[in-house]
Order: sequence, then C-alpha cells, then structure tokens
Amino acid sequence: MSILRRNPGEEDFAAAEQAKVNAQAFSTFYQENLSLIYRYVYSKVGNREEAEDLTSQIFMKAVRGVHTERGALSVQKWLFQVARTTIADYWRARYRIATSSLEALLDAGWEGPAESEQITITTGPAERVHRLLQALPEHYREVLTCRFLLNLSIRDTALQLGLTEANVKVLQFRALKRAADLEDFVSGAK
Repeated sequence: MSILRRNPGEEDFAAAEQAKVNAQAFSTFYQENLSLIYRYVYSKVGNREEAEDLTSQIFMKAVRGVHTERGALSVQKWLFQVARTTIADYWRARYRIATSSLEALLDAGWEGPAESEQITITTGPAERVHRLLQALPEHYREVLTCRFLLNLSIRDTALQLGLTEANVKVLQFRALKRAADLEDFVSGAK
C-alpha cells in the first residue's frame, strides 16, 4: 500500500519534507555559528552563565525568523544583528533594574534612617556595613540588599532582579566572599 497519493495528502507530505529540510538546514547553521555567537556575547557581558542564556535567546529568535534562502554570509550578518539587539536589550534591562533599586526599597516600606539611627550609622558596625556595600560592585550590592536588608527569599530575589535562582545563589556567594575580603582589608588597614 502506497502512503503517497496524488491528492491533498501529497501536499502535507511535501510540507513535512520541507520542514525536515529546514530543520536540517537550521541545525547545520546552528552548529556553524554557535561558538562564534557565544564568544561574541561573552565578550560583551563577561559572564559565562549570562552569555549562555543570551546565546540561547539569540538562537530561539533566529529559529523563528531566519530566511535560509539568503546566502550564508547574509544570514550570519543577520544573526549578529539579532545578537547585538539581544545584548542591547539585556543591558537596558540591567540598567533599568539599577535605577529602580531605591524605588524597590521604598515600595518595601523602607523610609530611610530616622534621626536617632543616623548617629548610629556614622559611628558603629552599620557604617562598616554601609561602606562595604558601597565598595561592592552594583550587582553584588543589589543581591545582598535584597537577601539581607529586605529579607527576600532566593526566588523573590531572582524575580526582583530578573535573574535565575542559581545565578542569585552564585552572586550571593561571590558577594559575601568579596565583602569578607574587603572587611579583612579594611580591618588590616586600621
């Protein structure tokens, strides 16, 4: 019994064959460009996990919009344009988070230090904490603020910062380690 017929079913078969050819072409395209795009993204963000996430986002966009009829060089140029816009979106989101961190504190109910607290901040351990936080890179400071000053869970911190839970755990670990190193440096200097 023949599966192929000369009727509407034949059109379905042709469409399925075309989809198979397209999937194979995209698979080849993916294999040829993966390391190139990953290295490009990594050079722009400097973080392995973020580069992997962004690279996967780029190829997800590419699978929806690639036109294999174009030449290989044209498609590669288009893929780099997708990568550039994806990276630009990433940095815009990161900067937007940074500008809203004070707003997040105020939304969480923080009203700023009271006048009696102001004296404590400038003379005690709270000042050391404040100086340590200021000495940390912004992404470490944000994670520690969410986790320990706002008492947010790992999941809530990830949602607040637009990160994965695993990334929050890694950033928290690195931030605490960097803060401990800075504390040792500050203590040794006095």
